[in-house]
Amino acid sequence: MISILMATYNGEKYVKEQIESLLSQTFCNFTLWVSDDVSTDGTWDILQAYARQYPQKIKISRREKNSGDSRYNFLGLMVKIKDNYVMLCDQDDVWLPDKIEKTLAKMKAMEGQYPDMPILVRTDAKIVDQGLRVVYPSYKQVMHSNFDRTDFCQVLIQNTFAGCTAMYNRRLADLIDQKPDYCVMHDWWLELIAAAFGKLGYIDEPTMLYRQHGINVIGVKDVRKLSYKLSCLIHNDRIKKAIRNTYDQAKNFLQIYEDRMTETQKDIARRYCEIPAKGKLARWRTIWALGAYKNGLSRNIAYFLFV
Repeated sequence: MISILMATYNGEKYVKEQIESLLSQTFCNFTLWVSDDVSTDGTWDILQAYARQYPQKIKISRREKNSGDSRYNFLGLMVKIKDNYVMLCDQDDVWLPDKIEKTLAKMKAMEGQYPDMPILVRTDAKIVDQGLRVVYPSYKQVMHSNFDRTDFCQVLIQNTFAGCTAMYNRRLADLIDQKPDYCVMHDWWLELIAAAFGKLGYIDEPTMLYRQHGINVIGVKDVRKLSYKLSCLIHNDRIKKAIRNTYDQAKNFLQIYEDRMTETQKDIARRYCEIPAKGKLARWRTIWALGAYKNGLSRNIAYFLFV
């Protein structure tokens, strides 16, 4: 009924705790699918032990060679594994006991409201340190995210959630039929598909502990702090690179899904991809015309400065 996808790489320090949190869920009708990215520590041994202990519930595989990035490890699973409902799971977090139960209830409610539609449900998360002590009570607050920003043009330029909070249904899973040559992150790619072809919903409460330990693939920063904003302005090469990446992602999305997109969506994607070839004023005019803004004043100031 539910497939949970976990991508692992050198996660021996935390993966046991995460798997135990899955096994302790109030809703237990799921299969955990793990793809190990050729770990060089004890991760694979840990996974093998769990697979032997829970052969019907935990299925593991090991890639022939390292993918080079967790997003492509995840995307490999997302293309391969289809189920009524699919959830994404990082190796180093801890799920609260009712995460699956609550997310599934929201999903069922949305499916009742939007029958036969691709649906993505997201939740909030508590940000914790290595020892699971709460650093920030809400990912949504610390990242100044707006889960109501679900228009295709908005999602083109900004991802709003952490993939480890996601559940999507079979209608959406079936749309993930190939890996893109490039995407910024697998969860952003998932959100783009949902925004283009389905509906997005969220649970405005934490369902998991999102662990920060210094070597996360994607770390959480308090974007509300002045120090963070000044750092972004000083090191603006990162902002420029992040903006450029969105054009490459949009091009790949258009290449894969053009025949399924509406004429309006295709026009938005094409005009967005053309922005780098324009002068500064023309770029601003295009962004304004598309309504392709970010969430928050400071983000938009930086966006318009460095676009």
